Amino acid sequence: MIKLLSENNAGYISGQALSEKLGISRNAIWKHMKDLESDGYTIDAIRSKGYRIVSFPDKVSSNTIRWGLETKWLGHHIIHKESTPSTQLIGHESARENAPDGTIIIAEEQTAGRGRMKKNWFSDKEGLWTTILLRPPIPPNKASELTLLTAVALRDALHQLTNLSIGIKWPNDLLIGDKKLCGILTEMQGEQDRINYVLIGFGLNVNQDEASWDASIRNIATSLKIESGKDWDKKEVIQTILTYFENTYEMYLKDGFKVIKSKWEENAFKIGGEIKIKTFHDEWTGRFLGISDEGALIAEAADGSPVTLYSAEISWFDR
Repeated sequence: MIKLLSENNAGYISGQALSEKLGISRNAIWKHMKDLESDGYTIDAIRSKGYRIVSFPDKVSSNTIRWGLETKWLGHHIIHKESTPSTQLIGHESARENAPDGTIIIAEEQTAGRGRMKKNWFSDKEGLWTTILLRPPIPPNKASELTLLTAVALRDALHQLTNLSIGIKWPNDLLIGDKKLCGILTEMQGEQDRINYVLIGFGLNVNQDEASWDASIRNIATSLKIESGKDWDKKEVIQTILTYFENTYEMYLKDGFKVIKSKWEENAFKIGGEIKIKTFHDEWTGRFLGISDEGALIAEAADGSPVTLYSAEISWFDR
């Protein structure tokens, strides 16, 4: 319906013509028009002429994301919430109810957003809070590669859209300078030899300004608006991300992790530099060498030997 109305430009299209083209009743046409109006579309309806779209919404919803989305399969099933504790929680519920591969859960705000290690994430209405549901044909021990894949896809999409210089911090953050722009949280449910589903959640700061945040995080967080000096259409941002993610994911399934590793290291934050490393057992400093073929962190210890880490928190010295 949106496509037909848009193609008609400023002209009207009758309810009867829409009914015939879409194969639904005129009463159903009227109900769908009301749905579009609730999404923020401005519809002009004249009895003898029909309908036309006066203006399009700038909000994110199932309808606005679908209109103009150019993916082949990703995001064709969308669950949209005005507010939710966490899109990851809805993702788990949807997966258990057999939601299809490529389902997207997106919320205007999260009231209990979280990141790795149960850290809180401030999730207001100026950002994008999204979970992608995947059912990947890969073994469970490869699931962690999807976090790094997501970082690459997000970085490439946002760079193309904004031309901002964006770095990737191991294992799950996007940074501009040394401030956090986006966090990624990957969760898996599976068995010993197979993955049932993977949830890839990401929180992206889009149109926040410094006053949006508590003083305690203003010096460590940033947004696309702060860095570019302009507001961004969140619909355009999420559509660009989904397109890049689908292409990157399909490349990964076809060619493996090697090409993802190369792109990740090209944009890695502080690669070759000295970092602080904190594990469950100790803290030490070393030089960041890159990532392994499985996506683990490789750092140079004080004695010059390489150390491979699969779980750690890293930071640096010039904050």
